[in-house]
Amino acid sequence: MAEVLDIFLHEEWAIRALIASSLVGLMCGVLGCFIVLRNMALIGDALAHAILPGVVVAFMVVGYSALGFFAGAVIAGLLTAFGITWIQHNVNTKNDAAIGIVFTAMFSLGVMGISWISRDQGVHLDLKDFLFGNVLGVSDQDLYLTAGITVYVLISIAVFYRYLFVTTFQSVIAETMGISTTAVHYFLMLLLSFAVVASLQTVGVILVVAMLITPAATALLLSDRLRWVLFIAGCIGLTSSVLGMVFAVIFTTTPGPAMAVTATLIYLIAVFLAPEKGLVFRFFQKRKLQIKIELEDTLKQSLNLQESSNLSFDNLLQRLGFSKNKLQKYLSSLKTKGYIEYENQKIHLTTTGMENARQLVRAHRLWETYLVQQMGLTEEQIHEDAEKFEHLLSIDLLDEVDEKLGFPSIDPHGSPIPAKKGIPDFPLIKLQIEQLARIAQQQVSDQISSQLWQLGLLPETSFSIKKKEEDFVEINLGKKQLKLPKRLARKINIVKV
Repeated sequence: MAEVLDIFLHEEWAIRALIASSLVGLMCGVLGCFIVLRNMALIGDALAHAILPGVVVAFMVVGYSALGFFAGAVIAGLLTAFGITWIQHNVNTKNDAAIGIVFTAMFSLGVMGISWISRDQGVHLDLKDFLFGNVLGVSDQDLYLTAGITVYVLISIAVFYRYLFVTTFQSVIAETMGISTTAVHYFLMLLLSFAVVASLQTVGVILVVAMLITPAATALLLSDRLRWVLFIAGCIGLTSSVLGMVFAVIFTTTPGPAMAVTATLIYLIAVFLAPEKGLVFRFFQKRKLQIKIELEDTLKQSLNLQESSNLSFDNLLQRLGFSKNKLQKYLSSLKTKGYIEYENQKIHLTTTGMENARQLVRAHRLWETYLVQQMGLTEEQIHEDAEKFEHLLSIDLLDEVDEKLGFPSIDPHGSPIPAKKGIPDFPLIKLQIEQLARIAQQQVSDQISSQLWQLGLLPETSFSIKKKEEDFVEINLGKKQLKLPKRLARKINIVKV
């Protein structure tokens, strides 16, 4: 390793190669984010191959010149972009097919051109160097050109970040703002052509796609904020290039493929270890959700058995189908939460446990009711879906379902739907228009009782619903009318007359 470090510190060719690789990795990583987000990976591949005839024509006109190659490749890249877009908009051909047709034709012309001019004696234009790069042969002129392109691309992204952002995620809004999505698209194609040309010497036209796509795909696994994605992708591209160069020297292999393989290895690490999207994280999240579901099933079945006076360890074990060790573990966890009393295999739900279990039952029966009334399913089709979604529906979503269904009291099977925790058995909001009722003695909290007292609604006060508005319920109190906010009407416990 010390020998490798010595090479990169003292050999001019190694220093040039390392700088060029770093620049290309940084530029391709940042630019590649927009290519991936716009689903343009195949277009990037097409442009990378399609610049070859431009290189051939430039060689025939000005000879072996980095600037000549740059100009020819950019022109060929833009012609390819225009050609693909024209076919996609004017010919009855699939988008991906149009890309394949144009880039294979251009690439084939380039290969034929290199083969033809290489027949002349004294002409040396190695196809392998264009396909896979030759970073160890980077000249000072190549390095200056790469540095200039990198600076231009990065500054362009910074200056036009707002336009790139809005056209990438909200193209319709961009048009209403007066931003031409077509102009931004072709500008991105121009930057992509620049990046491909700058990458010719380092990774070649084939492997440049890996440097454009892989760091960006890795960054998108690690963050959802575009600015952070750009930063992370640039760092990954830079790291892949540097480590790829080091591995190429250590293992005496070609640098371009080593960089692509290094980028892929970093991607695979992110696939497994990314904080939110990685396979390991998702495995533990799935496992956590499974334990939550099984715990809630244990609590719900305990309530069902207790209500029928059959709650025992053996009956619960038979109902759930768990192993003894798993059930004992879950019962101990529920005991710690204060949901059950569990000792010597005797089980009894606490008040808190019964309240939480009833909320699970409420979710199950509300969802069954929704599937029948709103989705048109039969009673035989709804149980399995309800079993799954009762664990996933949030309290707010359940409240929306309850309100949409008109606060039903029974499910499609005729079973009662428990009231929401903190909600009375029969809230005022459920009362029909002109139906008589009276304020119940027992309210869900002292705060509700105090609010009712302030409004003059004492226990046993009789009233009827006059009308229901969007935000208020208007009630009749003899000759007096009173408007109650709906959020309060949901919490007032009443007794129907």
